[in-house]
Amino acid sequence: MEVINTSGRRKTAVARVYMKPGNGQIIVNKKDYKEYFHTSILQYVVNQPFAITQNEGKFDVKVNLNGGGIKGQAEALRLAVSKALVQLDAEYRPPLKAKGLLRRDPRMVERKKPGQPKARKKFQFSKR
Repeated sequence: MEVINTSGRRKTAVARVYMKPGNGQIIVNKKDYKEYFHTSILQYVVNQPFAITQNEGKFDVKVNLNGGGIKGQAEALRLAVSKALVQLDAEYRPPLKAKGLLRRDPRMVERKKPGQPKARKKFQFSKR
C-alpha cells in the first residue's frame, strides 16, 4: 500500500495529510502531535477517527498544517484523517459518518461591513 494523501479544512485552517502503515506516529509540522497540540482535548480530537475505527497505532501520519487557530487546525486534521481512512477502506465510512467526522463544517467568520465597527455591531445611534 502506498501513501494516502488527503486534505481537510475548518474555518481558515488547512490540513494536508500523508498516511501510510506504521506504528502510530503522528508528525504535525515536523513536531510530535502531543508537542503541537498541548491540551488533551485537542489530542483526543486528533485521535478520534482512529479510536472510532479501532486503528490506534496502525498508521504513521505526516501533516502540514497552516492557517487558523489551534482548535480549527485540530478539527481540520480530524477531517483529513477521516477522509484518508475512508479512502483506505470503505467499511469505515458508516461509523465515521454517524459521528459526523466526514462533514466539512461550513461556518466561517462573517465579514466586516463598511460603516460599522464589526460584522454586526453598529455605531451608537443618536436621535438628537
